[in-house]
Amino acid sequence: MSETSHKILFQNSQDMQGTENESVDLVVTSPPYCMVQIWDEVFSEMNPEIRKALADENGNLAFELMHQELDKVWNEAYRVLKTNGIACINIGDATRSIGNNFKLYASHSRIISHCCKIGFQCLPLIIWTKLTNAPNKFMGSGMLPPGGYVTLEHEYILILRKGGKREFKTEEEKKERLNSSYFWEERNKWFSDIWDLKGVHQALNGENLRKRSAAFPFELAYRLISMYSLKGDTVLDPFLGTGTTMLAAMALERNSINVEIEENFKEIIDQRVLEIKEHANEFNNNRIQDHIDFIKEYSEKYEKPPYENEKYGFPVKTKQEIVFKLREIRDVRKFDDNQYKVIYQD
Repeated sequence: MSETSHKILFQNSQDMQGTENESVDLVVTSPPYCMVQIWDEVFSEMNPEIRKALADENGNLAFELMHQELDKVWNEAYRVLKTNGIACINIGDATRSIGNNFKLYASHSRIISHCCKIGFQCLPLIIWTKLTNAPNKFMGSGMLPPGGYVTLEHEYILILRKGGKREFKTEEEKKERLNSSYFWEERNKWFSDIWDLKGVHQALNGENLRKRSAAFPFELAYRLISMYSLKGDTVLDPFLGTGTTMLAAMALERNSINVEIEENFKEIIDQRVLEIKEHANEFNNNRIQDHIDFIKEYSEKYEKPPYENEKYGFPVKTKQEIVFKLREIRDVRKFDDNQYKVIYQD
């Protein structure tokens, strides 16, 4: 019987002194979005000069000061990430009018610039679309050129690596890598630079909670953890929010360390953890069924793949998929105020 552990630290993510140097294998996170109004107060509490810059209608200064606060988190993420580890940062750019000046604030490029300065290597990024079909979504002067503005219907997932490619030298390391494989057709879908995912905006109940969460879809975190970590690895989310990264790590037999400054999220996180057994098992079972459906269609169109998965007995395209398996969650236990243990079926 295997198990994973998951810890939440309710503290400022700019100073993760409770997390050791080079102790995590993967970072998956989404920070507050600079120059998006719902986050103005959060940033202004970090640095009162941001509030002043906004009041003075100095958008460029406010944008830079906001990112200087995020820079502190990226510095900590670099410190705690193992050499050859990967950081995935979900971020959206913003358009905003400050005074009479409307412009784009390109957060994704600002984050890339800082992360490369501190030592990260920038890998090809992902754009994920979150289409808005509202008839009033367009901005500007209606049907009259040239005053219309392109709407932002996508976000970025920045992929950054600390050092070179991760190596697997021992037989045990190679075995663990094989045990963490994904399907051939998933590789073709996931390792594209365009993802079509619906955005998630959760209404939050309870006093003192932010009116809206910037939670990304569960599948976004699930894919990234599958792509860039092994079973038993440790995933860090320095902006946990309502817990999506931790829940995806639970579903995929990864450990996690999670940082969240807002303790009022505890109730909603606990509720989501209570539901993760059913949700994760259903999600994983659907993934297996999707593969069965793919193989059926592929075999009818081309030919039956030559290999067979050892656990499930269905065909797979490559030798790397032979030992693929997803363990069901058997139990989730909260063993102190902010730590969980997940136990899996053999």
